[in-house]
Amino acid sequence: MVGDGQRPAGRPLRAAQDEAGVPPGVWKGRGLAAVGLTAGDVVTERQAELLLGEGRHPGADRIERERLEAGDTPAKARRVTVLGRPIEHNQSPETEKAKERTPWLAMDLVFRAPSTAHIAWALGDDETRLVLELCQDIARDKTLAWLEDAVAQIRWKSGGKQRKPIRDGLIVAVFRHYESRAAESKPLLHDHAVVSIRARRPDAAGTWGNLSADSMLANIVSADTLYTLYFMEEVSARLGWAWEPREVTPGRRPVMEIAGIDQRLIGWQSTRRQQIEDALPVLVAKYEERQGHAPGERAAYALACQAADRTRSPKRKELRSLAELRAVWRDSATRAYGADVVAGLAAPARAAAAAIWARVRPVVDVALAAVNVAAVVSVMRGGFKRHHLLAEARRHLSYVLRGRPHQPGLDEEIVQAAIDGYTRPASRRMMTADLRALCPHDIGDQAVLRALTRKRSASPYEQARLAAGALTARVHALRRADRLNFRARPHTVAVPTTQSPRPSLRPGRRAGRDLEPMTDVAAVEQTSRTLEAAAAEMAARLQAGIRERAAARRSSPKPATALPPSAQQPVHPAPGRTTPTGGIA
Repeated sequence: MVGDGQRPAGRPLRAAQDEAGVPPGVWKGRGLAAVGLTAGDVVTERQAELLLGEGRHPGADRIERERLEAGDTPAKARRVTVLGRPIEHNQSPETEKAKERTPWLAMDLVFRAPSTAHIAWALGDDETRLVLELCQDIARDKTLAWLEDAVAQIRWKSGGKQRKPIRDGLIVAVFRHYESRAAESKPLLHDHAVVSIRARRPDAAGTWGNLSADSMLANIVSADTLYTLYFMEEVSARLGWAWEPREVTPGRRPVMEIAGIDQRLIGWQSTRRQQIEDALPVLVAKYEERQGHAPGERAAYALACQAADRTRSPKRKELRSLAELRAVWRDSATRAYGADVVAGLAAPARAAAAAIWARVRPVVDVALAAVNVAAVVSVMRGGFKRHHLLAEARRHLSYVLRGRPHQPGLDEEIVQAAIDGYTRPASRRMMTADLRALCPHDIGDQAVLRALTRKRSASPYEQARLAAGALTARVHALRRADRLNFRARPHTVAVPTTQSPRPSLRPGRRAGRDLEPMTDVAAVEQTSRTLEAAAAEMAARLQAGIRERAAARRSSPKPATALPPSAQQPVHPAPGRTTPTGGIA
């Protein structure tokens, strides 16, 4: 509630927030009406203590006082203020399953903008800073609204085995922070949305219960991609900037950044990440020495968490306002990269945006997007659920639109198209990709896809992009075949080029023409267009020749007297044409 500063004992909360340079928290969510609060109200210390610390009504003091004046006992008056099950139930020795459990009353969702947005917010002028903060507010509130409508569920019936949508909405306390936990203060615009797990059931009495934690946590990545998509759209609409992908770790997913922002400033801002990367190799070496093999995906994530914990700096004790922090940041960036780089952030961003909008069309092909999403998710996960497809569909929209607004419900439409056309059930709750639907007729295409997914030297994301590129090229080939009204050849799938070395030849296999070269999708597209144009021209010439011969036969039904060979005139072919040899060439 006071940022990363230390609050002295006895100092009021509002005074500590003013000294720390962070704004007071505010209430958000449609569930506020059930507890007598309004969206935008300031979060007081007592309200947070009651709701987020004890699971009681934020106005419990007033309610308890009124019940005591009405003649209730203290225990009954307190029980009226409890929302759902009292936390004392978890601490009671008579409770079989609770024993030593700590009451869990809220979850902290952190909304963090991309790195280049932090840079523009910290080093830009005041107008840019206010616009980016407004974009942060809008994207965060829209994401919280989606969580309320589509994700939030509450336990229902005996044992909480069933889930039902909540009645009103969520109760959220939002706290904004301005800097990171690095040793040297760096800009990091982010919001902590503390979501209370207390919500009302959709019954007639409106009883209180606990949110389903697994439903919320399963959709965290989907919420993250939706927040990023909304933030990109707001920034592009209000500042005219565009976005481009940036590869942070080779072989991993790229992240979207504002185009035109000097990439060196990202390294200046992301000192916390560099600290973790410096400490990680030591932990990995110890793991390999102890286990005898390199860490897998889960072990690598656990080691990264250990590196983050070991390099975490203590909270800063000196308090600075936002104006002081911005002055320090500008001075630090100026000393590192010069005044021209710091002062000229907006102009390169606008120029880069103009170049991107000139070559990127804000058009989304749902069929191609469904193929892309199904291929990427199936290669990276094998078995998956709907929320995995939804997160990937929103990433796809971010890559394709680059900040242009998307039609509401387009992400759900892509997911439904992928489920209906390219998936099959794998278990009662999971599904997997249907290769026969992705490659219905061409066994060769399935072989290409399987070869890509088994490429051990590539990372899972590289394998996923290769598979998606191959299937997308196949869809393009089928569409061209439909337009030209001919059957596509079974080997029209082009495999994108990779940086890996060419595999060695099998024994007994010849080199040269027997080997099909690895080619780029764009090159295949250009070659296919050239061949199609040549085939169309040749077909038109053949049809004209057929019509001319048919007209000649109708005009002279009787065969003419054959001339002697000496009297026949030689026929010279026209330049660029071949002499017909009879029939249909």
